[in-house]
Order: sequence, then structure tokens, then C-alpha cells
Amino acid sequence: MPTYSATGLSGPVLTATVSVRPLVLNAPQRAEDLHVRVTAPTTGTGLPVVLFAHGFGSDLDGYAPLVDHWASGGFVVVQATHLDSRRLGLPADDPRRPRMWRYRVQDMRRVLDGLTTLEAAVPGLSGRMDRSRVVAAGHSFGGQTAGILVGLRVTDPQTGAAEDLSDARVMAGIQLATAGRGGDELTPFAHDNLPWLREQDFSRITAPGLVVAGDEDDLPLSTRGPAWTTDPYTLSRGDKSLLTVRGGEHFLGGISGYRAAETTDENPDRVALVQQVTLAYLRHVTGVDHTDWNNARTVLTGSHPLGHLESK
Repeated sequence: MPTYSATGLSGPVLTATVSVRPLVLNAPQRAEDLHVRVTAPTTGTGLPVVLFAHGFGSDLDGYAPLVDHWASGGFVVVQATHLDSRRLGLPADDPRRPRMWRYRVQDMRRVLDGLTTLEAAVPGLSGRMDRSRVVAAGHSFGGQTAGILVGLRVTDPQTGAAEDLSDARVMAGIQLATAGRGGDELTPFAHDNLPWLREQDFSRITAPGLVVAGDEDDLPLSTRGPAWTTDPYTLSRGDKSLLTVRGGEHFLGGISGYRAAETTDENPDRVALVQQVTLAYLRHVTGVDHTDWNNARTVLTGSHPLGHLESK
């Protein structure tokens, strides 16, 4: 039986979860072992997988409001600590810094390669994970990482090439409050300090996807204002949906942690909205159930106080 909340959205009955960390995967190409966290429901079989990429500076312990909700809704969620994490503290002159965006993609591929090992390392999970149903998700910098896995082309600032780094094992993507196209829309700060944002081509993304954007997410990276973060929806092709969070700033009410100090728009209802819509989408796109997604598309029309959901 579905459950309902103050958002007016339905959702599945949530179950208990288990979380194990750190699990360590050898990753010689990055000169640091890859530390991974796996969070999974304690019951159920044929569980789809979510690869989650954190925002700049975070780590495998971040984003618990989303990770816990997705896992309790029937998904195995895998998080890695990327090289840009404050936890690793790379020096400013570390030669890996200019290629952090690529190392992130390699990290996600390493996780995909190691899913059997990770599954076996979590008590009670063995034989319950469906590795044929994988969705990549990410917030901010992590949204670019997830996008690349489903076809986003990023022009390498060192080589000038825009390679296809997508992975056929990923069936869909969720991009939360992530960067739009580059070019002359970047601020001087972004152009000089985040060169991997200079040229992004969303037109190559044809896999299904959900984009989540706050209508007050006025990042100091673009001259276009909050509309910039909707580019992954408007400039991509195929089956796409956009959730616009009303009053939402970069952390969408507080998705990066239960007590995240960086949240400037703290609002439990916004977090609940993002939790429920993303879980409904995950269940829909992996074929688990379409009821909650169809309900969200009906409820979040017109003047709903929390957000608006559209599709193309």
C-alpha cells in the first residue's frame, strides 16, 4: 500500500537498511585506493543499483537524506569518495587536480567493475542485487559525473578533445543542481578555476533522465542565473523530466546531509519533495513500479507550492 506525505505525493512502504563503509577498491590509476560506502535494504531481491557521485569537496558519508531514502525504498546505493574530497586534502599543486573530472568518471567505472566484490562484502546482500539495472545520480559536480556516464560530452581542457566516456551499463541518470553549458555564459571565476565546465555538450545524452533544479540556485559560475542548471534537461534529447524546486537554492533544502552547515535554504518539505520525486523516478525508470511517478506528474502541475514537474 502506498504512503502519502504533506507534499501530496505517494511512495512505497519504506524498509530497514544496512550501510557498510569503508569498502576499499584498488585503483592504481588515481594513486589512491577508492573508498566506497554501500547502503542497501535489509529485505528484497533483484535490487536495482544507484551510483551516486557527491558534490565538490564531499565524501562517501554525504547526502544521507537521499541515500537513506533511496535504500529504504528498495535500491542499493553506492557512494565513493572522489579525489576532490576535503577528506583527502590534495594540495593545490597536485598534478591530478586538472583532471579531477575524469578521475571521477574512472571512479564510477571502477565501482561498476567491482560490484560483485562490493555485494559480497555487505552482510546479507549477496545474490540480491540486480547489476543489469544501474542508474547514475549526482549533485552539483557529481551531476556532471553522472551525466558523462549517460552521454554528456565534456571538452578536455588539456587535450581539446570531447570523448564519449559513457558506459553502457548505466541505463539512466539523475542530475541534481548541476552545471549547464559553458562558453561565454561562464563567469571569469568558473572559466579560470573549473576548466572542465568550459564546453559541455548535452545533446549526446539520449538515455532517460531526471534533472532537478532550484529556481533560486544562483551559482557564481554562470551569468544566466538559476535557469543555467536546467540546461541538462533543455539541451538533451530523449525521455527527460525536469523537477523545478520552488525557492530551492543549491542544496535543495538540505539534501547534502541531515545537519549540513552549507545549506542556505533549509526546508524539510523541499527535501521531502526531492526524496519522493527521485525515488518515484528511480522506481519508474528501472521498471519496479510506475504508480508513484504517474502520481507525481499529476500532483506537481500548475501552482503546487513546492515544485513543478514537466517531461519531454
